Amino acid sequence: MSFWNPAQFEEKLAKRCLEGDARAWEELVRLYTRRIYNLAYRYLRNASQAEDLTQEIFLRVYQTLSSYRAETGSLTNWLLRVARNLIIDHYRQAKRHAGHSGSEEMEKLELADSKQGSALERVQHHQDCQALWTALGKLSPELREAVVLRDLEELSYQEIESILGVPQGTVKSRINRGRLELARAMRGSPEQKWKLSSAVSAAE
Repeated sequence: MSFWNPAQFEEKLAKRCLEGDARAWEELVRLYTRRIYNLAYRYLRNASQAEDLTQEIFLRVYQTLSSYRAETGSLTNWLLRVARNLIIDHYRQAKRHAGHSGSEEMEKLELADSKQGSALERVQHHQDCQALWTALGKLSPELREAVVLRDLEELSYQEIESILGVPQGTVKSRINRGRLELARAMRGSPEQKWKLSSAVSAAE
């Protein structure tokens, strides 16, 4: 009996893309578009900019896929690292413009796949998202990205280490510091009921 091997699947998919297989490229885009878009949105908080940046990221992926080496890590981590670098560049450029506020409507934010609740629950969720993003906006970029990758993207410490290019100890430190600062920033808010997983728990 053969078992599905994600690493082998990713390696073969990348190889097929490099060989010019259009269907393989369509599959790669289909598999990763939502994840990359969500990551971009969580930095930019602007749906239109996140969509444009997602397209730019896939263009960069197409141009640099030949540099991917399976022995250095998964294709997923490589894609997220490419995405992260472009997102950070875009974020820094946008912050230089006084008009960038990142205050677009929060209803387009997808923190997780969840069932539609009552109207009251949706309003509460909307308020919770606003409170969360207001608090996240107060964190430094390095702490914010660590919290986003761990608690919203739900990546492992090893995956985050690979994406950020820093030691795992630094990753854990940033996450813990970010969670503490996030908890302080949300303290006293009527929407404080919304919490990131383990946001105020002891260091892992």
